[in-house]
Amino acid sequence: MTGLRRRTFLHRMVLGAGSAAAVGVSSVSCLPQGAEEASLKRHKYHYGEDPSQWGELFLPDRSGSAPTRGAVIVIHGGYWRSQYGAELGEPLAKDLAAHGMAAWNLEYRRAGNGGGWPTTFDDILSGIDKLGDIAGEHGIELGPVVALGHSAGGHLAAWAAGRDRLGSLGLPDADRQLKPRDSGHALHLTGVVSQSGLLNLGEAEKLDLSNGAVSNLLGGSATRYPVRHRYADPMTAIPLPVPVYAVHAMEDSTVPIGQSESYVTAARNAAGFASLLKVTGDHFDLIDTKSPAYRKCRELVQSLMA
Repeated sequence: MTGLRRRTFLHRMVLGAGSAAAVGVSSVSCLPQGAEEASLKRHKYHYGEDPSQWGELFLPDRSGSAPTRGAVIVIHGGYWRSQYGAELGEPLAKDLAAHGMAAWNLEYRRAGNGGGWPTTFDDILSGIDKLGDIAGEHGIELGPVVALGHSAGGHLAAWAAGRDRLGSLGLPDADRQLKPRDSGHALHLTGVVSQSGLLNLGEAEKLDLSNGAVSNLLGGSATRYPVRHRYADPMTAIPLPVPVYAVHAMEDSTVPIGQSESYVTAARNAAGFASLLKVTGDHFDLIDTKSPAYRKCRELVQSLMA
């Protein structure tokens, strides 16, 4: 993507999310510009004391008392840096709700605003579990719970899907640095749709993607912190017990397609369920709700929710 197109897209996202910045814990209604001009309910919740520890739940307009089955967790990207936030995920959450799905747009601390190792990872797990806490009061029956993650969000989605395996990776020094959790309280993902996700951190560091973004996230290089790098890398937890669709834009100049290809190849070699889908467009077409690339991602989410 050219710098001009990227800046234009981000500017449009910020303007579109302007009303969301004022949303507190109370609920409001919004009219999405999607396939259905239905009134959506949105509710913002904090899962910690930091200003970046929150999620916003978007609910479809349901007549009667029929429950909503399952939920989608939207995890935004931005190379884990603080200048990129949940405004990138809001249009996706609105679109998913307009298509009948409950969507949890998750914010988290990033490098530059208190995130990095291990806080970003703690936030992702805590934010996912918060959805489990609030689902019942909104009539959500949590059967399928699918993560839709773009770029760095794809990395975090795939990593979180392997949460049950973290303690058995043989990396106790890293495991101890995350907050202790009640395994009975954990909300487990049942599927992942990665949108040009950073699924191979080792290779991403070698390529120095986004000027050292991986080292910036993890507080140093793999040479200095080999254990945390392995622990944070979705490649380490292969194979996952849930399906992963790695969707990658063929004109993506931000995240190389090898990130998806290497992950899917490794997962398949380990008898995991992973599929690579190449779509037309660039990095940001995947989160442009009017683009065919995004619509394919939505279709995959719907298939995982069925």
